[in-house]
Amino acid sequence: MSQPKGQFIHLTAADGVQVPAYMAQPAGPASGSIVVVQEIFGVNAHIRAVADGYAAAGYLAVAPALFERIRPGVELGYSEADVRQGMGYKTAVAALPAPGVMPDIQVAIEHAAKASGGKVGIVGFCWGGLLSWRAACALTGLAAAVTYYGGGMTAPEELARQPHCPVLAHFADQDPSIPMKGIQAFSRAHPEVEVRVYPAHHGFNCDLRGAYNEAAACLARERTLAFFAARLA
Repeated sequence: MSQPKGQFIHLTAADGVQVPAYMAQPAGPASGSIVVVQEIFGVNAHIRAVADGYAAAGYLAVAPALFERIRPGVELGYSEADVRQGMGYKTAVAALPAPGVMPDIQVAIEHAAKASGGKVGIVGFCWGGLLSWRAACALTGLAAAVTYYGGGMTAPEELARQPHCPVLAHFADQDPSIPMKGIQAFSRAHPEVEVRVYPAHHGFNCDLRGAYNEAAACLARERTLAFFAARLA
């Protein structure tokens, strides 16, 4: 099967905001759909490749651009300057009036369901991991959620949330932004969540980052695909 090539589409959130989204379609009938939630670097080459990867696995994938409300067209790399810029955009999004960018994720879920005709899962990385956790707890239409090293997920206000769908959470044991103590607290607060910890650093899934860990990334993807297969069928 050749690698799918996605395209950008435009969605309209409930409040009328236009949200660009990268959509990749499988070669055959979709087995369901996956909403892919970006890091702080925008819907960049890595996030588009992740979406293409889920399309290659048989899912329709949709990756909404979640900085659009504060800065259109963000696409960053992984240099120190890019990290600072992305953190600034993340801070600006956090300062938006509630519900912030959650309507942008909701419209992506709704479009994914309509376009695939099947169940919808969500997967997010770093900031997107946190947003995927919040989506599992607050949004409608999700059958499963997967988070990768979700920054902030172990904060007390996040521990207090309750997911409405099954959740698989991937963490790294050498992630200074998410210490093991916090991961253990999350596991205690949410025994219903499948928590997996890898001997790796923050960002281990991204092959464009120095923290990339092929063994951890492959194992996490294998577990993620099995998790989705069992819940989106």
